[in-house]
Amino acid sequence: MSDVLHAILHSVNIVILIYFFLINAFYLLFTVLSLFGLFRHRELTTYISFKEIFRLPLVKPISIIAPAHNEEKTIIESVNSLLALEYPVFEVIVVNDGSTDQTLGALIRSFQLEKSRRVFRKVVDHKPVKGIYTSPSHPKLVVVDKVNGKKADAMNAGLNISRYPLFCAVDGDSLLEKDALLKMVRPFLEDPEKTVAAGGVIRLSNCCMVKCGQVQEVRLPCNALARFQILEYFRAFLGGRIGMSMLKSVLIVSGAFGLFRKDIALQCGGYRVESIGEDMDLIVRMRRHLHNMKRPFEIRFIPDPICWTEAPETLKCLARQRNRWHRGLLDTLLHNKSMLFNPRYGITGLFAMPFYFVFEMLGPFIELLGYIMFAACITLGLVNYPFAVLFFLVAVVLGTLLSLLSILLGEYSSECYPRRQDILILTLFSLLENILYRQWLTLVRVLAFFDFYRGKEEWGAMQKKGFAQAR
Repeated sequence: MSDVLHAILHSVNIVILIYFFLINAFYLLFTVLSLFGLFRHRELTTYISFKEIFRLPLVKPISIIAPAHNEEKTIIESVNSLLALEYPVFEVIVVNDGSTDQTLGALIRSFQLEKSRRVFRKVVDHKPVKGIYTSPSHPKLVVVDKVNGKKADAMNAGLNISRYPLFCAVDGDSLLEKDALLKMVRPFLEDPEKTVAAGGVIRLSNCCMVKCGQVQEVRLPCNALARFQILEYFRAFLGGRIGMSMLKSVLIVSGAFGLFRKDIALQCGGYRVESIGEDMDLIVRMRRHLHNMKRPFEIRFIPDPICWTEAPETLKCLARQRNRWHRGLLDTLLHNKSMLFNPRYGITGLFAMPFYFVFEMLGPFIELLGYIMFAACITLGLVNYPFAVLFFLVAVVLGTLLSLLSILLGEYSSECYPRRQDILILTLFSLLENILYRQWLTLVRVLAFFDFYRGKEEWGAMQKKGFAQAR
């Protein structure tokens, strides 16, 4: 019996080891590709003056759509940030999605909003609009007050009311750097027919000093959870999405900051209001639509436009956020499961979708199984020490190396943290990340499966502290 048990444990351990090796090998590949992508991007932009874009006749106007639900602590700074953007022609549409706090009241007071008789054509469906407000002192600003329908529904309302051919999706609690749109629009100028969407970098504003809607001083968060999330964002955006973009496999343009062709989004029916992860869902449906139409297209990731957002600082809020993210991943992949391993959809069906299915969706279960098997082997006195060392090297050392490389990519791309001690602290946290934090997140994502199949629809609201104000 012990021989049979040994054989079973050995086989399972080998499968888990291969899985961990493959996922880390893929992320290492993405990181290497990201480095080449950053080199190429820097060479292309070295001689570009983004101010010159103002004078280019091909620059298309942009509608910025910012859905907001209970964002009274951050909404004014966010809107100031959007209104201060350096771009030839744009409008800012804030969609108050049934807030129960003073989000709408704060907007009315701060921007002297007045009820407008503006009419719009309802191309995509959404909950009823209760009122549209404009500001005599800020003509670019439009505020829409509507019945709560969650983020995808709010984005659809913004799409209907927007006037311009490109739209930028941002969160109501985010800050854009002044030149973010100028940098983001570049691929739409280089190849306006093929480029349908582009994403930028999301960075954490926790403890950063903000004045007039702009980050004046970058600081490392004091909160340990936020510091761990900095590493995750580095890996996801600089170590992951640049690499996926190089492989033409981007499936996610963050809902916090993305630029899209409005006509393509409307052809897909806008945002699917039942979706949980509306950002990934729209990109996947755009890909499916364009493949079905046999139209060549590009979805790009641009490494220098920066959007600042506040990260959760408590385990409860972080668990809610990650639970929703994983439910969104499940919802999108299952809703578009016909694309999986389907050669009709090119690299989307043969690589991008399978990668997210195997390594992102199923990954938490396999990782949790690895931890359980390791604990069982210790309990039963069946530890294979060479295997344990190999597993440690693959799962921990290689994972830490990826975090360190992502920190270096962050510094190379924008010198994120100017103080040397900040880099040393992040390096320390890249080691500590593998002790409890990673395991806890794995459990959160596994529980998200059960919440998804129970039909949980909770959005996962996060308690906001607001931006630290510069004096």
